[in-house]
Amino acid sequence: MTRRTATSLITAALSTSSAWSARQTQEGGELLVANKGDRSLGIIDPATDKQVAAVPENGVTGHEVIASPDGKTAYVPIYGNSGVGKPGTDGRNMVAIDIASRKIVGNLDFGHGVRPHCPHFGPKNGLLYVSTELDRTISIIDPKPLKIIGSVPTGQAESHMFVISPDGKRAYTANVGPGTVSVLDLDARKTLKVIPISSNTQRISMSVSGKRVFTSDQAKNRLAVINTASDAIESWVELPGLGYGTAPTPDGKWLVVAVPTVNKVAVVDLKALRVAHAIDVPKAPQAVVVRPDGKMAYVSCDSSAKVAAIRTSDWQVDRLIDAGKGADGLAWAVSL
Repeated sequence: MTRRTATSLITAALSTSSAWSARQTQEGGELLVANKGDRSLGIIDPATDKQVAAVPENGVTGHEVIASPDGKTAYVPIYGNSGVGKPGTDGRNMVAIDIASRKIVGNLDFGHGVRPHCPHFGPKNGLLYVSTELDRTISIIDPKPLKIIGSVPTGQAESHMFVISPDGKRAYTANVGPGTVSVLDLDARKTLKVIPISSNTQRISMSVSGKRVFTSDQAKNRLAVINTASDAIESWVELPGLGYGTAPTPDGKWLVVAVPTVNKVAVVDLKALRVAHAIDVPKAPQAVVVRPDGKMAYVSCDSSAKVAAIRTSDWQVDRLIDAGKGADGLAWAVSL
């Protein structure tokens, strides 16, 4: 090997290493995925596009996941072995997983079967909120001792998913079978209003500004847009199929919508309130999470055991990442 060749190889290696480090720093965390079929929490390194760990949940099945604000702990409610409103086991616990060691470090028992499902951290108070579906409540949890400290009634059955306003004062739940959205006062711990949507509704998200809430009609190919000032439906957005999980981009310009009935992801222009892009993805897209820097949207594809990574710069699939069976709920664990 000549000196020039050796120098070139070293330069190339350093360049590759620098590019990898820059990408890792830019992305600043790990992608978490609830693998229903594997009954595990998948941890994906976005720098290598690989699932680097699958942590057994020691339960029936966890559908959703959230990371603590410091990115150190993942919380996975153990829902059960069925879908919402369907017969099956009734989960009664939630596990806490240390992301670095890939081990379960805590377990919360709700005391009876509640089908715990959707977890969120309060943006101001650091408390953990979890939908406890069979009790028709959102449970309030202090994450440090991992203890229940209260609950908020939703006034409806099948309060499956919910979202919290940026100021931490309100929550909106998607009540699947009733086809409604409950408006909750988290401080007063009461239901303020129930908004009729359809005969069936699924998933829910909120705009970055907190001025709008979005939920997918399961009877028609459309998305309900709720104005949070009036807590009433403001408009509808036509979709290419029945919508499911949604998430806004950090700049507030776009809403990314999984459309599992046609294996697509729709991108809604939030100024025009219309679909601007429709992207083909693997079978059964479910949940959506947008990376904090806004440059990549991740969509879990249940039947395909894949996560589609979509560039927001041109709305093209950048890559497909192998996940576990039944890839569903997604969360981003920040690296501080």
